[in-house]
Amino acid sequence: MTQYGKLYLIPTVIAEGTQHKVIPEHVKNELKTIQHFLAEDVRTARRYFSSLRIFDSIESLQFVEFNKDTGEEELPAMFAPVFEGHHLGVVSESGCPGIADPGSAAVRYAHENAITVVPLVGPSAVLLALVSSGLNGQHFAFHGYLPVSDADAAKAIREFEKESARKGQTQVFIETPYRNNGLLRKMLAALSPDTSLCVAVDITGDAEFIRTMPVKRWKATAAALPKLPAIFLFQAVNSR
Repeated sequence: MTQYGKLYLIPTVIAEGTQHKVIPEHVKNELKTIQHFLAEDVRTARRYFSSLRIFDSIESLQFVEFNKDTGEEELPAMFAPVFEGHHLGVVSESGCPGIADPGSAAVRYAHENAITVVPLVGPSAVLLALVSSGLNGQHFAFHGYLPVSDADAAKAIREFEKESARKGQTQVFIETPYRNNGLLRKMLAALSPDTSLCVAVDITGDAEFIRTMPVKRWKATAAALPKLPAIFLFQAVNSR
């Protein structure tokens, strides 16, 4: 009976040109043992692996696109190499698979089929923002994107703020870079003056900016954010 291969969760960079700073050597060594990959974007994955300079030929690697539109019925065929004894890697667009990307579906399928899952160490913008924010890292919730419309976003922000005050919980969000300033504007308009707000931009990159202040101080700074990947976090004054 053929022994199954393993599913490797492969970290990628969260800021351009940082692969030699944030990707450990042992991760690169593990990558050399993998020839089959599920990638959120195949072109980006090829470019990333090429930048690591660890493969003799990128063309010899096998990539299958795996994204939010991938159906569960497609997973058995995608995992065929694993059932044949080969390792399979999951590569997200940025950071660690399974956090703010569709990688968790592949991991769930692996567990359902007794396939060993191996998480590799790498940067996670969500976790790095949280630990550098000074907000509650023992009780937090990641919500992904807020609604696009001003009215729906304001309603959601206020509801999350009430939950934060009730539970002492840090609320965490992401946004498309070109909407950074729009989201900051919405948060400053909807949040209470004493709520602590952290904005973490371009984490690990050359333009890294991480700052936590009460909303009333943010309003006084009139800060303009660059169009770079950002994480937004807030924690309300505990109402207990």
